[in-house]
Amino acid sequence: MSKRKRDSRWCKRRWSILGLIGLAIIAVSLVFAQLPILIDQRFNPVLQRPPYPVGDSVSQIHQGLWIADFHADSLLWHRDLSQKHRYGHVDLPRLQDANVALQVFTVVTKVPTNLKLENNDHRSDDIWKLALVQRWPLSTWNSLLQRALYQAEKLHNLAESQQQFRLLNNQADLKSFLQDRKQQPQLTAGLLGLEGAHALQGRLENIDRLYDAGFRMLGLAHFFDTKVGGSAHGLQKGGLTRLGRQIVVKAQDQHLLLDLAHSSAQVIDEVVALSNQPVVVSHTGVKGTCDNLRNLSDQQIQAIAKTGGVIGIGYWPTAICGNDASSIAHAIRYVADLVGVDYVGLGSDFDGAVRSPFDVTGLPLITEALQEEGFTTGEISKIMGLNLLRVLDLVLPK
Repeated sequence: MSKRKRDSRWCKRRWSILGLIGLAIIAVSLVFAQLPILIDQRFNPVLQRPPYPVGDSVSQIHQGLWIADFHADSLLWHRDLSQKHRYGHVDLPRLQDANVALQVFTVVTKVPTNLKLENNDHRSDDIWKLALVQRWPLSTWNSLLQRALYQAEKLHNLAESQQQFRLLNNQADLKSFLQDRKQQPQLTAGLLGLEGAHALQGRLENIDRLYDAGFRMLGLAHFFDTKVGGSAHGLQKGGLTRLGRQIVVKAQDQHLLLDLAHSSAQVIDEVVALSNQPVVVSHTGVKGTCDNLRNLSDQQIQAIAKTGGVIGIGYWPTAICGNDASSIAHAIRYVADLVGVDYVGLGSDFDGAVRSPFDVTGLPLITEALQEEGFTTGEISKIMGLNLLRVLDLVLPK
């Protein structure tokens, strides 16, 4: 065989190999690009796909409500919240479809691997894996603070790009939003919250960093004990540390709303005793309808109500021991009967890696279930949003 023919065959073979490598790279790239969507779909399912029909009378009542929800982890996922999606629980178009006036967007920065209801430690970190797959900035890989700031930036970008969405920072913002929404019913607002003070990385001054980034609600705990205090799901489940007490005082001085979701029983008791303003539990269930370690006891419900705070009832099975709006309404009825209708609201935990009965457009089902529980329209108005509005009017900075 001549040298020219051998060279020609080698060239063809080389280009074939390069072509196969190129196709393999394209295939891997496509899979990698789709992986965040597949993860989102896997971790944020709904039991029933929309639409969620209700009667005309319920629909009319629902459209007349001022609706607010305490807790959604939507910023954690690789989802454009300006666009309507067929997966996950929340985006701006679906919030508008559901007549939601205000959504609190909470930021998750660390979750243990092999998560359990109790006895989790701090040593593993599933959010690092999610940050890698979703191509978050390199600075977020090893910094919980940077993860919080990155997610906050996503919400700022949404507010800057969408005229019908606003981010609330103070009472002036809230007053302006309330006035403008009377003329623009599609106008929706967001508030930034932090799920777990471990994102402060043990430094009190990082509260200032988060405040400057727009955070107005500070959750003290998530799924493990920290330098701040105990978690209901941790190993020790202890009380506030010295740093934790400093954080409570500084947060309230800066008019940050304190969130006791996931906190240990001892932390709840100590924060209530220290508090000079309403405190909330953004997403939870109650032992009176669903008895487990995570949910609030009657004494805890009463203590939080005594501060003027609000308890946000969640929608996932561990919170309500059910899979429907009736189970949510039943837990709300329990709180209202115990302490009054002024101290309970919605705490969905949408997009929190939980199985929800519906996405946000299913909120009319809760309005219907509250009616069936015997609540009046005025009481439903408080539960569906006005109670949260009252607390923000008291706590937000001037």
